[in-house]
Amino acid sequence: MIQTMTRLRCNAILNGTVSTLLSALLLAIQLPAHAAGLPPDVNQALKEAGIPARSFSVVVQGVENEQALISHNTRQAMNPASAMKLVTTYAALELLGPAYTWRTEALSEAAPTAGRLDGNLYLRGSGDPRLALEQFWLLLRQLRARGINDIGGDLLLDRSAFALPPHDAADFDNEPLRPYNAGPDALLVNLKSLRLTLQPDAGKKAVTVITETPSEGLRIVNRLMLTTDACGDWREKIKPVVNGDTIELTGSLANACGEKALHLSPWPADMQIDRLFRALWRELGGTLRGQVREGKTPATAQTLAAQDSPALGEIVREINKYSNNVMARQLFLSLAAERPATPEGARRRIKSWLDEKSLKMPELVLDNGSGLSRTERISAEGLSQLLLAAWQRPVMPELMSSLPLAGVDGTLKKRLGNSAASGRAHLKTGYLQGVRAIAGYVLDASGKRWVVVALLNDPKARDGKPAMDALLRWVAER
Repeated sequence: MIQTMTRLRCNAILNGTVSTLLSALLLAIQLPAHAAGLPPDVNQALKEAGIPARSFSVVVQGVENEQALISHNTRQAMNPASAMKLVTTYAALELLGPAYTWRTEALSEAAPTAGRLDGNLYLRGSGDPRLALEQFWLLLRQLRARGINDIGGDLLLDRSAFALPPHDAADFDNEPLRPYNAGPDALLVNLKSLRLTLQPDAGKKAVTVITETPSEGLRIVNRLMLTTDACGDWREKIKPVVNGDTIELTGSLANACGEKALHLSPWPADMQIDRLFRALWRELGGTLRGQVREGKTPATAQTLAAQDSPALGEIVREINKYSNNVMARQLFLSLAAERPATPEGARRRIKSWLDEKSLKMPELVLDNGSGLSRTERISAEGLSQLLLAAWQRPVMPELMSSLPLAGVDGTLKKRLGNSAASGRAHLKTGYLQGVRAIAGYVLDASGKRWVVVALLNDPKARDGKPAMDALLRWVAER
């Protein structure tokens, strides 16, 4: 009897121990995995690149979860490069609405008579991020359709919707001709850029240059050489020099590159619009007798024609898919509550909006909202909380569909194409010297959606791409 009772006690103790172990095991399974640190492949990639883990900030969290799966160095203020566009575009979708549009108007104090406008024509901008060549042509076409063919006075450019400090296009990286360095402008036309098409001609052993953007008086001096080298970073081998009406192209283009588009921002805004307007207006059969200069529209002026922008939902897609810095800066300024809009006004409104959403980001530093900045800062935790909040909002589909899709389009078209993340990761990328970033949503193999944010600030950040790709594969394969 005593032996039987002893065996029963032992079994009870053993069963209790097993039960306790099972409970502990279940609890461990439910706990967030960040206790184990970064995935081994990520650590290995960082090690091979010579990048310390302290330079890397990571959050991986399920969109329906309250705790992160991975939480590494999350509160450190980091430069996010173009991932900062997530703040600007999400704020715009909520504050302005996906259907918001901008209007550019052509106005005059005098009524046209017999096809002639005796007086000045005013072009008044509202900050349209995408008054592209075709939209500008449509605005001028409206004037011609209304019977105007001769403008007797001047063309005045009204930029009064924005109040901006002077902009130095060479300030960021000493590349003033690169279109991404163009400053914001209430009357931004064709992104203040000129497109040239470069065509290798192996038969002639030469490079043909085609001017795609109309520009009155433009002269191209083509000194480009055709080579048999690998294409590589072809843009770095082209050296444009601007001297008044003339753009001289020196350097080389490899035949292996095929046809390439070279975008330049060669002139001040007034000169760029002057050349474009005159070329298009002449093509439409019109004449401009006066000068092109800046000026505010009189209160007595009447609208002759107007051109509305695409809806904000479409513009956000272009900003995020292709990381357009100039468009992002335009959108950032449009968020200011007052007019004329100022950068400080835009910062105040975004921070007020974040406070209303109870999104606390004490580390946040906003400069121009595009990420093309050395001073902008946010943490991985801040970006992840922003993305988690966006997931619950009505504008989530617009925001998510605006992000590049891994292996498919935008800035991720040639990345992760042969991995589990291909077609399953919607991510905003960011890249500056010393900075790499990814932030967005990843769908794993089981159908669960994750917010993934990875920010890397380090002198060797350029070599950090394998670590970020390893993280994305690890999430997608779960």
